[in-house]
Amino acid sequence: MKEILLTNKKHGMAVLLLTILLYIIAVVGLIFSATEEVIPGMVVCIVYLSLGWLVLPGLKVLGPQEALVLTLFGNYIGTLKGEGFYFVNPFCVAVNPAAKTQLNQSGDVDNGKNSTKVLAALGGGQNLNKEVISKKISLKIMTLSNTKQKINDCLGNPVEIGIAVTWRVVDTGKAVFDVDNYKEFLSLQCDSALRNIVRLYPYDVAQGVDTTGDGHPDEGSLRGSSDVVAARIRQEIQSKVSEAGLEILEARITHLAYASEIAAAMLQRQQASAIIDARKMIVEGAVGTVEMALERLNQSGMVELDEERKAAMVSNLLVVLCGNHEAQPVVNTGSLY
Repeated sequence: MKEILLTNKKHGMAVLLLTILLYIIAVVGLIFSATEEVIPGMVVCIVYLSLGWLVLPGLKVLGPQEALVLTLFGNYIGTLKGEGFYFVNPFCVAVNPAAKTQLNQSGDVDNGKNSTKVLAALGGGQNLNKEVISKKISLKIMTLSNTKQKINDCLGNPVEIGIAVTWRVVDTGKAVFDVDNYKEFLSLQCDSALRNIVRLYPYDVAQGVDTTGDGHPDEGSLRGSSDVVAARIRQEIQSKVSEAGLEILEARITHLAYASEIAAAMLQRQQASAIIDARKMIVEGAVGTVEMALERLNQSGMVELDEERKAAMVSNLLVVLCGNHEAQPVVNTGSLY
């Protein structure tokens, strides 16, 4: 359902002042009619004093970035947007199915405890105003932080991941009438989109994995391509919630880790990979150092080494350079043979 904006309803203050003025006139008229025993005048004044308050429910106050969706006898008549003091048909009813929905996000209403205390202090006559306030729709930018999910990546490894989604309402008509509860709808679509995108990526870079769908392996991963993954999640959510009048501004990964049942094994795997990489670097550096030492000795002519002595020297240098512990020097005071 397309949103209908009510732009010519900012007459709340004029209607309020007129109502107060008419009440004063009715009170004065009742006193005068009773004094002069004018029965028709007394009847008119009493009827107005009894029914004049019916215009008050039509007074609506909205703050910045707030909206109110109104229906009249079941028909959608329009939406009030923006700050102001409005007057509409007193029989209009504000509609917001998600008014009391609690999500882990900014901008949600409270759980009713504080409202109950306020109502108890003010009295039961404030129920109508509380109902109107609770039906307001916030047009501010809000952040939804869904609970962490356990999802299998493309290699079948269980991964715990959580996201924060920044969103706002852009079409109040669609948000209220095209879905049952736009907050719950958004939360479910965030969970679904997260699951659909995460299962396309490995946690770490893996060989032979195509994450883009172009038929060629790439180096995409949840840990190394978080910005790309977040952008795809945002696009996936937006494609689902457009029909609910919502706009997704941003999606960010807030938590990413292996599931607890495989976290220890994956840590050992990462440690082993780091040790292998470090050993490769140490060996490459040691070989280069030995090669440089032999070349410098040959150039300086300080000592003549045959092949057997070169092999012994290379072996000793590699043991010293590649060992896990500090070498213990041994001083040879005699001949090698």
